[in-house]
Amino acid sequence: MNSTTEIRWHGRGGQGAKTAALLLADVAFKTGKNVQGFPEYGPERMGAPITAFNRISSGKITVHSNIYRPDYVAVVDETLLHSVHVTDGLKEEGAIIINTPKSREEVLPLLRGYRGEVITIDARAISEQTLGKNFPNTPMLAAVVAACGIMDRDSFVQDMRASFEHKFARKPEVIEGNMKALEMAWDAAEAARCPQNAAREARIA
Repeated sequence: MNSTTEIRWHGRGGQGAKTAALLLADVAFKTGKNVQGFPEYGPERMGAPITAFNRISSGKITVHSNIYRPDYVAVVDETLLHSVHVTDGLKEEGAIIINTPKSREEVLPLLRGYRGEVITIDARAISEQTLGKNFPNTPMLAAVVAACGIMDRDSFVQDMRASFEHKFARKPEVIEGNMKALEMAWDAAEAARCPQNAAREARIA
């Protein structure tokens, strides 16, 4: 039986949501998965809302449309919570991952009654600490992979290091900064979801 994970990204032009979706497709492909990574085409001016998508499957992917019933949603810019229905179609057995310094409880009122898992990480703070600038897409990528469980941490870190070493061959400080951002974001995502998982398991028991 084929297993397919569908992810929708919400961000603004210039924040790297499209790049993150393409990177995720690349690293998932290296694990032997069939993948898609693509943006929703439209005005891509700096700061304008943009949407990107991933399909990751153990079998052949025959669908080529946008994703309307995602398993996971990644919100790279929390201001979009006020203007975009980011939880539209999101499956409640999945999760939404939001770049924000706020807690789950603080953002819940903006999620239009969504009752699934909510993971918040401060991707801006992580990127500023590790890279010296606000590049939220790198930590958000790690948080999404941690939440989805589409590959294990060691494989993800190894593949991303190879990708960064190729892209930033003459900038070792950028490579190490990105790697630290990935590790910190993975830890933050796991820490953010642990209380929710424990509560869910308790209800099932």
